Amino acid sequence: MNDWTEDVLGAGFEARTLQLPGGAEATLIRYTPEDGPVSGRTPVLYVHGFTDYFFQRHLAEAVAGRGYPFYAVDLRGHGRSMDAWTAAGRDANMINRLELYAQDLDAAADVIAADGHSGLALLGHSTGGLITSMYANARPDRVTALVLNSPWFDLKGSWSDRTLVTQAVYVLGRVSPRLVVSRLGEGYGRALHVTSGGEWEYDLRWKPYAGFPVRAGWLAAIRRGHRAVGRGLAVQCPVLVCTSGRTGSDLGEIAEQLGTDVVLDVAHMHARAPRLGQTVEIAVIEGGAHDLALSPKPAREKYLSTVLDWLDAHT
Repeated sequence: MNDWTEDVLGAGFEARTLQLPGGAEATLIRYTPEDGPVSGRTPVLYVHGFTDYFFQRHLAEAVAGRGYPFYAVDLRGHGRSMDAWTAAGRDANMINRLELYAQDLDAAADVIAADGHSGLALLGHSTGGLITSMYANARPDRVTALVLNSPWFDLKGSWSDRTLVTQAVYVLGRVSPRLVVSRLGEGYGRALHVTSGGEWEYDLRWKPYAGFPVRAGWLAAIRRGHRAVGRGLAVQCPVLVCTSGRTGSDLGEIAEQLGTDVVLDVAHMHARAPRLGQTVEIAVIEGGAHDLALSPKPAREKYLSTVLDWLDAHT
């Protein structure tokens, strides 16, 4: 399919399939406000994290409301792109090389350019923050600004635990890449979803409470990405890294699930952000959740205004 069709999010949202090398597919989503398409400013492309897909209507509305054309991509094996991936016998959300996602982002960037836009601001969340950092490093001619929402730059836990896990998954990733080595907790997902007391409505088939199994080959690929960031990248465009004000516990009550980062360690983001490139700013959103765009309202509004003001100043 090469044409835009109405998206599952309804009015204002359209989607199209991106055909990728090897028969894989990704899905590009665009938002067009009621008063017509946005043009003339740098387009923004949102890239989700693990066990995730694009559903944040309010993010699209806020970005387009400031005059930026808004797009999002469901990467291969995720969300809208999941059925085609699993129908070919692959595991949902599973990949062995993060570099393959460059094909998804290249295809998305090509369509956005064909829509008549120039430049590209990437907005990556969590694992999407790692993926977009590596892409911006590899494609300096395509990316003009990079915004990261709680980017995943290291494993949560002590240095010794991280080292042991890394050594193990490098071996297992080679000999048994589909082996399940971990599973996510349900607390954060339940705190977010409307059916269990949260604010947000999304498809639990595409973003289940407990996520998808963490497999050895996938985690090995993630750790190779972490190592690349740790050694230092050379991202040429300006970068904004947004984090919660505090790391929380995934066993905490709802207030902690939504007012701190219960998924990743904020200190790791702050330590590694300066290694991305020469022009990196860090913004702390007090009271923010792991996905800052899904934080309680005061922190959410602060996050959105911070990102949009920064884009105004750097694009």
